[in-house]
Amino acid sequence: MAKNETLGYREYRNYLCIRFGLIFALSMQFTVVTYWIYQITNHSKMALAYVGLAEVIPVIACSFFSGYFVDLSEKRNLMVKIIVSYLLLGLGLFYLSLPAAATHLSHDWRIGLIYLVIFLGGVIRSFVGPTAFSLVGLLIPKKLYPNAVSWSSMAWQLGGVFGPIFSGIIIASYGPASGMGIVVAIELLLLIPILRIAAKPILKKEREPIFQSIGAGLKFVFKTPALLGAQLLDMFSVLFGGAIALLPAVVEERFPLEAGVYFSGPVAFGLLRSAMGIGALLTLVLLAFYPLKTNPGKKLFVCTGGFALGIIAFGLSPYLFLSFGLLILTGMFDAVSVVVRGTILQLVTPDDMRGRVASVNSMFISSSNELGDFESGTMAHYLGTFPAIITGGFITLLVVGITYFRTPQLRKFRFEDHGA
Repeated sequence: MAKNETLGYREYRNYLCIRFGLIFALSMQFTVVTYWIYQITNHSKMALAYVGLAEVIPVIACSFFSGYFVDLSEKRNLMVKIIVSYLLLGLGLFYLSLPAAATHLSHDWRIGLIYLVIFLGGVIRSFVGPTAFSLVGLLIPKKLYPNAVSWSSMAWQLGGVFGPIFSGIIIASYGPASGMGIVVAIELLLLIPILRIAAKPILKKEREPIFQSIGAGLKFVFKTPALLGAQLLDMFSVLFGGAIALLPAVVEERFPLEAGVYFSGPVAFGLLRSAMGIGALLTLVLLAFYPLKTNPGKKLFVCTGGFALGIIAFGLSPYLFLSFGLLILTGMFDAVSVVVRGTILQLVTPDDMRGRVASVNSMFISSSNELGDFESGTMAHYLGTFPAIITGGFITLLVVGITYFRTPQLRKFRFEDHGA
């Protein structure tokens, strides 16, 4: 236990349960919704692009304000409200996936309501990152942050791995409605571990003008070159290197459902959707027991470059299990980047600014993930699925090269210089 003292903290273990359960449920939901939308819109790639756009608009719009309110709120109770809100939205998607909804609602109304629920989920998501980031900082001492980031990322990736696999099997066997019913049940169960965490003190009690407070968070990020460089590298690499949003089209074009072939159609989709998470999980298990200690900045650049090369190779691969292996490899590279970025964020952020700084971080992440989904869908619409994936990989390599030479503070960053 010496290497993993964080697991000795009961509340932190409950926090890990929440991390795992929430991403399991949300990744299941994302897998169900993207596959479902693709099917009911006659295989429209732009419909996939709009899924990302519907979520990213409220995330970015609300991120500035969410961090301000998180810093002034009690974190445990706020997380309870987040889980309950996701539960209500899950019930909405569950209803829309039922045959009764298809009977009582027109096709356009049904699709519009699905996008509306995704939009509201984006509003909630703008509070998730700042709340979770602020809460974990109150559960363990600072010296354990690097190890805590590894375990937290591992829990997140476990959910990200098994959620899509389970979802693909459920879709293939029982349909989208059953998948959404399971999502709702999981979100209900998440109330157990969050209520086992005690309420925490509010570190920022004085209220200052909202825009002045938000500006302080932005100023801190832009005046911390290593943090800013890590966020920009992540944003642009995932913006252009994200192939996950196109997986329904990849499966439809290269691995369509075939009679007598188990690994095709929805099962192939769930397998590929989980591959990056499997790779990330393998790496995070190693990092939990053998943490990064030397040259984390340089390793961040090497792994982001490896991620880009893996995406290019995936775009060229004609075989399912080769594609699966390549996505596992990209997930392994991405996991190192996640741990380095997360540790930098935990180490350099003052306790009373965690919500606001994390909200800026959430804005970067959302910009890369959901705008990346929109960019990928749009590029695929005009260039084709696989040319879009390959082009995105090459642009990511260019971003890595530019960032490497423009941010020496990130390149030379060391954990031990910041108390870890």
